[in-house]
Amino acid sequence: MKSNPAVQAAIDLTAGAVGGTACVLTGQPFDTVKVKMQTFPGLYKGLVDCCLKTYSQVGFRGFYKGTGPALMAYVAENSVLFMCYGFCQQLVRKVVGLDEQEKLTDLQAAAAGSFASAFAALALCPTELVKCRLQTMYEMEMSGKIAKSQNTIWSVVKSILRKEGPLGFYHGLSSTLLQEVPGYFFFFCGYELSRSFFASGRSKDELGPVPLMLSGGIAGICLWLVIYPVDCIKSRIQVLSISGKQAGFLGTLLSVVKNEGTAALYSGLTATMIRAFPANGSLFLAYEYSRRMMMNQFEAY
Repeated sequence: MKSNPAVQAAIDLTAGAVGGTACVLTGQPFDTVKVKMQTFPGLYKGLVDCCLKTYSQVGFRGFYKGTGPALMAYVAENSVLFMCYGFCQQLVRKVVGLDEQEKLTDLQAAAAGSFASAFAALALCPTELVKCRLQTMYEMEMSGKIAKSQNTIWSVVKSILRKEGPLGFYHGLSSTLLQEVPGYFFFFCGYELSRSFFASGRSKDELGPVPLMLSGGIAGICLWLVIYPVDCIKSRIQVLSISGKQAGFLGTLLSVVKNEGTAALYSGLTATMIRAFPANGSLFLAYEYSRRMMMNQFEAY
């Protein structure tokens, strides 16, 4: 049955929001550790040290700092990502001369995901910036870069608007685009190739929860292995711009490599790799099953 494009877009958007919520709730503690280690690598000896210090400083709730903005960030990003993914798949079909209902190859689907990520980055950047600043609030307070009263979502938002204006929410946009567009090619490539492997000639739409979780985890690892150094620079730009004028992407990159060494670009990678499987596995599991359910209901109607 040929579906209505508007209905299909609404289903993709809603399923993306469900997937984004599952991703945040599963992976937020590891994301917090990642951002702390990326931004203040000199304060922590490693993953375990960062976890122990975070717990001793602000308690268990410290691992969930920025969950509100994270939910907004990933729900917005994945809603736009998967909605545009559907549109970009149709665009790729037109470019390569396929019929509207024909299946794309795994690499063609990955290219569509890469195009879609450019639109998702516009939704992600502002909320990701607020999230990163909240996650590193303790370190920013201890270093004297901010006052202790600036520790809520609203205080961070007001501070950005007052000091930097609306465009302040887009600090790190170039870095975000630089990581999202190539990164999501590998993300969707890893996901689609993994699904094809597990399907073994069957329809990929028939895969159960375990292959979907594994495929999502592999997709997450492919994404982060490619984009991690860029993400590290993005986190630095977004967090440290609060304390004054911050160098752009290239200036920040050169400064980190010169003063801290190349290894600093990979600080927090272990936490990210651990997070990749449950978070991205949950993302795709929630997305695929909610999408199937809504499609079935629409077709039955």
